[in-house]
Amino acid sequence: MTQHHPAHERCDILIIGAGPAGLAAALAAAPSGASITVVDDNPQPGGQIWRDGPQVVLPAMAQQHRAALARHTNIRLLPGTRVVGLGDPQPGDKAPALLLEDADRGWTQHSHRIILCTGARELLLPFPGWTLPGVTGAGALQALIKAGLDVRGQRIVIAGTGPLLLAAAAAATKAGATVLRVAEQAPWSALAGFAAQLPRWPAKAVQALTLLHSQLRASSHVLEVQGTTRVLTVRLRKGQLAEETMACDRVACGFGLVPNTHLGQMLGCTLGGPLSGGQGLAVDAHMRTSVHGVFAAGEATGFGGSERALVQGAMAGHVAAGNAQQAEALRPQLAHWEGFAQALQASFPLNEALKTLAQPDTLVCRCEDVPYTALADRDGWIDAKLHTRCGMGACQGRICGAATQHLFGWVPAPPRHLLAPARIGTLATAAPPATPQSPAAPVASHPADGAAARSAQRP
Repeated sequence: MTQHHPAHERCDILIIGAGPAGLAAALAAAPSGASITVVDDNPQPGGQIWRDGPQVVLPAMAQQHRAALARHTNIRLLPGTRVVGLGDPQPGDKAPALLLEDADRGWTQHSHRIILCTGARELLLPFPGWTLPGVTGAGALQALIKAGLDVRGQRIVIAGTGPLLLAAAAAATKAGATVLRVAEQAPWSALAGFAAQLPRWPAKAVQALTLLHSQLRASSHVLEVQGTTRVLTVRLRKGQLAEETMACDRVACGFGLVPNTHLGQMLGCTLGGPLSGGQGLAVDAHMRTSVHGVFAAGEATGFGGSERALVQGAMAGHVAAGNAQQAEALRPQLAHWEGFAQALQASFPLNEALKTLAQPDTLVCRCEDVPYTALADRDGWIDAKLHTRCGMGACQGRICGAATQHLFGWVPAPPRHLLAPARIGTLATAAPPATPQSPAAPVASHPADGAAARSAQRP
């Protein structure tokens, strides 16, 4: 029998993202009895850091959070579900309505409060050969290995900056690969300074010791990946002037993180915050964004690791459920982990030389094949989009937008409804729901008029 799904659903608290912050938010809010819906586009909860897969043994904390999630009957987890745009809010709504879509259907989700736990993605910088098969992000290499990618016997070079490089190297080594080099762009003095601070966070110090790699080299960064249909060699800078070329099968580069703020920006949330270079969602002491009814937690507000995300998520969950006092009790923990985040960011600033890696023919926007030379004389992000189609491909500027912000200082314009491509059937659900006082207009007449009108009003 075909199951009927309503085109409009309601919950008390809607959480976008089921990583550490989202799970912590749901578990903090659950004792209030509120109806909670957690949405994530991955098939399993955990986000990037607790990503599940055939080659994964989940950390004990991740397993505990999953088990706790299952025990709360007032939490509904919707994996494989994504936000595609805005819906029409109902009278009395305290938060925007979101248009959701899974593999089978689309619907408008109404809620009193929304907690954005949308995480972060890797900053990928263009250099010659970065689009060759076999070149990935450092975090992407980890995700691929967790998903079952066989790297046994492969020679891998990992380059970029930050502790993620060592974590990626450990994952690759455990999976049977040989990591030839971990090229860290920061100098030894920065690494030593960071290591000297780690005793303030003993668990991190222990973790760092387990991740140390014999092929770690400081003041080293990628210059070029060479090959035709796949990676053959990588050329690295060593110090100020020296170079080395290494034959390898894969190159994984990670130059830091970019907060995922597209949904927050579409909702009108202000950017800011000291731990994201002004690129994250700005929140107050109770994780409230500038939009009424909308909270944010985790890497979307700045970078600091899973511990900070867990505390922020729990604070957001408590406040969203009306328990601000419990959130206040977590402030010392948050200050502790924000101290770690500050030490991390102060130790791994990007070298200005990384801005000179791209050559005139190096693709910056790989979706639309836009080379560096086509962008160098443009006045800004909008000018580049209008004249080159940069940022107008499948990723909608998620990759090249961050790259051009680093290279040229351009600030990508906030995304607008629709946030992602959506099915016609999903758009049809954007019509306002029927009410006893005001019957709904026929869906077939103008299915997305409300959303389209809002979009037209935006700059």
